[in-house]
Amino acid sequence: MARKIAGLLLTSLSVASLCAGLSAPLARAQDSAAPKAEEPPPLSAQCQAPASDIAAPEPLPNFAAVLASKKKARILAIGSSSTYGVGASSRSRNYPSQLHEILAKALKGVDVEIVNRGMSGEVAATTAERLRTEVALSRPDLVLWQLGTNDALSRVPPEQFEATVRSTINWLKDDKIDVVLVGLQYTPKLARDKNYEEIRDTLFKIAADEKVLYIRRYDAMRFIAQARAAPVLSQDEFHLNDLGYRCMAEHVAQAVIANLFVRRFRPTSSGLLP
Repeated sequence: MARKIAGLLLTSLSVASLCAGLSAPLARAQDSAAPKAEEPPPLSAQCQAPASDIAAPEPLPNFAAVLASKKKARILAIGSSSTYGVGASSRSRNYPSQLHEILAKALKGVDVEIVNRGMSGEVAATTAERLRTEVALSRPDLVLWQLGTNDALSRVPPEQFEATVRSTINWLKDDKIDVVLVGLQYTPKLARDKNYEEIRDTLFKIAADEKVLYIRRYDAMRFIAQARAAPVLSQDEFHLNDLGYRCMAEHVAQAVIANLFVRRFRPTSSGLLP
């Protein structure tokens, strides 16, 4: 009986060793298939802000899987004037164009394409309708949805805004497309506007509940404007200027890259990103 038990134990150990031997090359193969990236590029001196002001992090599992399988990424940037680039000195200085430059360098071996579908003046409900068409046409692997500013200015009820955003996020999830929410514009003019604050709070709540990556644009730009005395707004004191769009692009890139590789922001002792 003892010999039989010993024989069974040896057989079990042999099978376990064989499985371990097979799983190690498989794990190495999976690691080699994963997209390679260096650390997220450091923020420009003028664009540094506390990590908590830049993003509320969440992973991007679908986007990571796409990169691992085909080494190509198509990103749809959609929203209003902040996506189109009103206030920039040229179209090449809007945030999607500058984001493309950053991601192309950071994501080694990945062919990155960013489709800019910004349209000035849109509220979330209008963009949500257009988004369905744009997704069908461009078949993006990731959606960057900049929203909220025009809803606040148009006095869209927060509950109506919330319903629109939640339903659209769930539609994208059903289609296995990760979405990044890019929050409201910063302007001192609306710092105490109740509706502006309510839309901001609603967007943050949606992102937390739905577990989607949220770029806290208002907070980051407010910090830069106040703490660094760096002008991030154009002459109309509402839309971003070239520096504002550069910082916006850097912040989106930092958040996407950090969460793409299941990393979290690692602030320095000062609370700023490196």
